[in-house]
Amino acid sequence: MAPEKKDDPGPSIKDEEMYEAMRDDGMSKSKAAAISNAAANTSREEVGRRGGESKPYEEWTVEELHDRAAELDIEGRSDMDKDELIKALRT
Repeated sequence: MAPEKKDDPGPSIKDEEMYEAMRDDGMSKSKAAAISNAAANTSREEVGRRGGESKPYEEWTVEELHDRAAELDIEGRSDMDKDELIKALRT
């Protein structure tokens, strides 16, 4: 078994190149993992095309924002109000 690199995201990351690029841009580990794995499940083009189909976060309900934050494993989401959820989802 090969030794694990210090910054290796681990076997759960399916598109390591995309994950690393998003992390380099300052994205959180969980958000970068969710997006890169979604891209690996379909394609990068498909994930990019899906963007923009939903209404702006300001028009979402708090419940919808909480659900989305849960999908992305955003820590502390249960204690966040609508504005905080929106900020966390955009980070």
